[in-house]
Amino acid sequence: MNPVPVLPQYHGPNVRGLIPALLGPRGVPMPDWMPNDVGGAQQLVLLVIDGLGWQQLATRAAIAPVLHGMAGGPITTVAPSTTATALTSITTGLTPGEHGLIGYRIDIGGDVLNVLRWRADRAGDVRRFREPRSMQPFQPFMGESVPIVSKSELEGSGFSSAHLRGGRPTGWRLASSIPVVVGELLRSGERFVYAYYDGVDKIAHERGFGPYYDAELAAVDALVGRLLSAVPSGTTVLVTADHGQVHVGDNTVKPSAEIARLTHHTSGEGRFRWLHARSGAAADLKSAATEAYSDVAWVVSREQTVDEGWFGPVVSPPVQSRLGDVALVARAPISFDDPSDTGQYPLVCRHGSLTADEMLVPLLAAAC
Repeated sequence: MNPVPVLPQYHGPNVRGLIPALLGPRGVPMPDWMPNDVGGAQQLVLLVIDGLGWQQLATRAAIAPVLHGMAGGPITTVAPSTTATALTSITTGLTPGEHGLIGYRIDIGGDVLNVLRWRADRAGDVRRFREPRSMQPFQPFMGESVPIVSKSELEGSGFSSAHLRGGRPTGWRLASSIPVVVGELLRSGERFVYAYYDGVDKIAHERGFGPYYDAELAAVDALVGRLLSAVPSGTTVLVTADHGQVHVGDNTVKPSAEIARLTHHTSGEGRFRWLHARSGAAADLKSAATEAYSDVAWVVSREQTVDEGWFGPVVSPPVQSRLGDVALVARAPISFDDPSDTGQYPLVCRHGSLTADEMLVPLLAAAC
């Protein structure tokens, strides 16, 4: 029996509900899925650890004793389970169907925008005519100007402008500075601090699971321990993530000649690959893709993803136009190839799909 996809619980324990709960009006009860240590905290820190899936963390208790000692458990991330979409849902409190950054590589009028690099396949840097504010028009952090503790080199990027604008960047160059910077901000009187760290995701992509991943997880656990020691009394630190990971290696599936004939171009990413059909070929493409890939992927139409609420209860027409006609959503440890989707090195671990390994992320809290 084939497994069913893990769909985001947008109205329950999901990353898009964090900021509305943490920065909402005082006196409003916390959601019942929020760890108990959050309510009543004088100051709050939300640390997002890119790529730290619940399934991977849960099987490595001995490597991460600090994280395992915190209160909480798993919640769902968004669809697709990818950084650009999930971080935007975290900071805006909106579903992907609302904020519109509905993937890592999204179709914009026939060209494909790499959201993290803010570059289009055919046009290079597109900030002048794909302005981040127009691509993602909603104000992050409930309109508050909060301190952002993230890598210095990310400041001013197109994606940062789209999902962090209005915040006050307080960049770090070495991860060891994160507890120091966060502690200083809280002692200066800040009520809420948003922090982001990407090392787990990077090492999983580059090295996969194994000793390098375990060493990075141990380093992150120590970092969280130092953070807990650096914040003032009365602070609650929350730790979450944007997605988990699946070890894929070189298990890359290239499109068959029939699929290629029916496809005009592709978008998305390896584990949530959108096929954009040639004119009039959408039905034939869906049939051919189902026959070819249904044993290793959920093969679904754009209409099915919208009707089943994969991206939230509402997907506006402009956002729907960014989707392909057929989605190949991998459930086996594979990646669907796209020659235009390249990077500095081959990716060993990947994400984007709706398996539990990718969709479940931690929500952990500790009161200091």
